[in-house]
This record gives sequence, C-alpha cells and structure tokens, in this order.
Amino acid sequence: MNMDPIVLEIYRHRFIGVAEEMGVTLRRTAHSPNIKERADYSCAVFDAHGNMVAQAAHIPVHLGAMPASCAAALRTFSDWKPGDIVILNDPFDGGNHLPDLTMISPVFAHDDLVFFIASRAHHADVGGMSPGSLPLSSELFQEGLIIPPIKLCDAGHLNESVLSMLLANVRTPMERKGDLSAQQASHAVGQRRLESLIHEFGREEVCTYASSLMDYSERIMRATIESWPNGVYRYEDQIELPDNKSAPIHVTVKIEDSNIYFDFTGTQGTLDAPLNTVMAVTTSACYYVILCLMEDEIPINAGCFRPVRVQSPPDTLVNASRPAPVAGGNVETSQRITDIVLGALSKAFPDKIPAASQGTMNNLTIGGNSADGSPYAYYETLGGGMGAAPDAHGLSGVHVHMSNTRNTPVEALEMQYPFQINEYGLIRGSGGGGRFQGGEGIVREYRFLAEAVVTMLSERRHHAPWGLYGGGSGRKGKNLRISADGQRTLLSGHFTRRFYPGDILRIETPGGGGHSSDKNSRST
Repeated sequence: MNMDPIVLEIYRHRFIGVAEEMGVTLRRTAHSPNIKERADYSCAVFDAHGNMVAQAAHIPVHLGAMPASCAAALRTFSDWKPGDIVILNDPFDGGNHLPDLTMISPVFAHDDLVFFIASRAHHADVGGMSPGSLPLSSELFQEGLIIPPIKLCDAGHLNESVLSMLLANVRTPMERKGDLSAQQASHAVGQRRLESLIHEFGREEVCTYASSLMDYSERIMRATIESWPNGVYRYEDQIELPDNKSAPIHVTVKIEDSNIYFDFTGTQGTLDAPLNTVMAVTTSACYYVILCLMEDEIPINAGCFRPVRVQSPPDTLVNASRPAPVAGGNVETSQRITDIVLGALSKAFPDKIPAASQGTMNNLTIGGNSADGSPYAYYETLGGGMGAAPDAHGLSGVHVHMSNTRNTPVEALEMQYPFQINEYGLIRGSGGGGRFQGGEGIVREYRFLAEAVVTMLSERRHHAPWGLYGGGSGRKGKNLRISADGQRTLLSGHFTRRFYPGDILRIETPGGGGHSSDKNSRST
C-alpha cells in the first residue's frame, strides 16, 4: 500500500485525537480535584503488539513509562475479548508508583484485535502508611495496595470482587470509585473513536498508517541523531534523602551515528527510602530529554525510541528491584535524572540546553477528616522556577520537565478541604542570575482548620538548581511550619508531621538556574 504523506499526517492527528478525547472525558467525569483540576492523568493508543502509536500531550513521566504497562498486560493475558479492561499499578510489573492506576483495554475489528488504549491517572490515595500514599517508606508494602495486571472488566462485566478489594484498602473509597469510573468512561470513548475510524476507512488502511507513522518517526529521529556530534558525555548530580544526606546519580551518554545510549553505571545502590525508581521511569526521563532536543515536530510514538538505549546495573536507585520503595522515585528522582541527562548533553549542545530548573515536584499530601467526619486525602504538586535557556529567561511559577500538571485553584481547594491558603505568589529574586535569569519559585501557605497528617516529598532543599556557563544557581526551596502560637520550625525536604488547627505550612519552591552564555566558564 503506497503511503500518501498528506494522509499520513491526517492519521497522525486522528490517532492523537483519540487519546486527547479520552483525556477530556476522563477529566470531565473525574471526582477528585487531583484529576479534574490538576489534570494528573495521561492517555495513549497502542497497536496490537503493544507499540505506542500516539499519545496526548499529557504527563511525560506517565507516557514514557506506559509502554511497560501495556507490555505487562500482554504478558499476563492472551485471551483478550471485547469489553475487557485490565488494571495495574505494580511498579515491578508494568507500573511506576502505586498511586498511578493504569487501565488497558483492547479494540477489535470484527473478531481481530487491532489496537489497545490506555489511561493512567494519579489517585489521591491507594492505602499505605500515610494519607496520599506517598509515605517515607522503607519498602514497597508500606506504600499502598499493589495491583498486578488483573481484569477489572471481563468481556464487559465488571469484576465486583476486584473493585471491592481495591476500595476496601483505600481511605477515600467513593472518590476512588468515581475516578475509576471516569477512566472506564474514557476507554469507552477511545474504543468508539477507533472503531469508527476502522468502519469508515477499513482495517487495512488504519493499521497500515499506524505502522507507517512509527517508521516515519524512527527515520526522523535517526536523521536527527546523525546530525548531533558523536561523543561521550558524563554528568553527576545528587538526590537528597530523608536523613539530610544525599546519593549520587551518574550518567554516561554516548552519541554514535544514528543511535544514542544512556548508561547509569556509577549511580548509588538501592535506598531504604522512597526515592528509588524502576527502569521504566528512568527510561521515560531519557526519552523526554531526547524529544526536547528535536528541532522539528515529530509524531511521538514507539518509532521515536528505537534508536535509544537505556541501561543501568540492577539494584541501583535508578533500576530498583522488588520490594524497594519507589513512591517518590516517579516524581522526584525522575526530575533529577532529567537534570543530569541535560547536564551531560549541555557539553554537546551548549547553545540548546537550559540551566537546571527547580528539579522537584514538591509533592504534598494531606489527610484527615472533614467537618462531617468523612475522611479525605489531598495531593498536589507545586511549580517553581524554570532554568534559563541560552537565549531566554526561565519561566516563573511553572511545573517543569517530568510534570505537566496544573495547580489546584484556591477556590476549589478551600471548598473541598478543611484548610485555607494564606499566601500564594512568586518569590521575587529566587531565580539564578546571569545574562538570562532563572525563573522564580513560588510560595504557598496552608492554614489548617482541623487536625491533619501532612507528608512532603521535595528536593533541592540542600543542593541548589545549577546555572550554566557563568549563570548563578537558583534559590533552594524551603519547608516551614508556623505553629498557632507563632513558633517557626524549619522542616526537612522529606517529612511526615501532624498539624493542628491554626498551624501553617509554608512551602517555598526552588528557583531556576541562570544562564550567561559564556562557554568558557561554568557554575554548578
């Protein structure tokens, strides 16, 4: 079948449109503010072999790791039927961390399986030792309910036993049930849209163009990498630990003809802290950086990553093994991996790579009881400063790199939870100096109206985001407790504390590093 380039571009947008419409449905029907306000979800389309065909412009750390979820589902099940939905969150069998519940379902043309669709949504609580399921854990079992690939729906029939088991292990079962239903609704939409494409244009054409899109992306990626300078580039940075110590992450990047290799040999071994990552997350961060370096727009699918190889010795904090704790690896260590890969490639691309951005998602979970006695679990990530580029100032108060969510609006937060926002704004002067200045961090103050358990996973409280080529470092972040009697206590970057009525939690997020475009000097 001859490929028409115009039709190929049309199919690219058709497949993306399926994933985008799934996301719109998920967001509009979700119950939790984390999904309907912060948009903490992602959707994608895969072919019958589990290769990603298209993704929506959602969350990088979700999407780069989602192929591992599809692969796990295909390893577990071979008897797919219309109406099946597999759910999973096991980090060591297709997941990334436990709060991200992934659903995968097949799409058929007559009796033949032709596509899969997938959604991943961050659920505000999946059990575990602290509300919000991002605890200061020392093993996976403390982080929440572990779900291997299992059928939530079998041939269109809801598995009530699986759903009951899941809801019995979370603090907010009705909210979880609503968000799970929203994911199911998004799959119904995705299935209808793909079936409509197949009905209108025929199975052969639709599947052929899906395959051709991946081949097209591979050709663009290989041609782009061939234009890059061959060489070996290294970098190392630190991840901050709950005991105020730090652990090194090291990368060696090798560009060779039309291929690029990432090797994390030299990285710290597995930690007894929730900052380990599974290999899918490490790979996802490398994929993200590669896509950021693309000058021309490229269809993002499995073909993009055929020239990319990522490896690490086993039992390191970037390639952990069961039952290592990984709750914060997906959100915090993924950001640091991005930083060091960018740091390494700044030597190959001095005119493209920005200084370090805030380097954290500032994960805040709060749990307790509302005024009517019902339990709640709140989760939010906070923006900060973006690193300055070689030719532009960094943006201020934004989510960076592996996060692509929004904030929870003050009005929505205060309407649903027993705390108030005292202050929310930019921290002037927090970006690193230089010819181009780093973006500014933000301050957000929470005043508690009822007793609550608060857990924070945040980085760049001890090691500032670095500047490049003479640019200054961004200001480090800070977590502060102000008790009802006015006493101020500086908190660690990683903590679990009980707060009482009248207490205030003040979070100051890091600024981005500056850039001076002076290739003869470097500030780190």
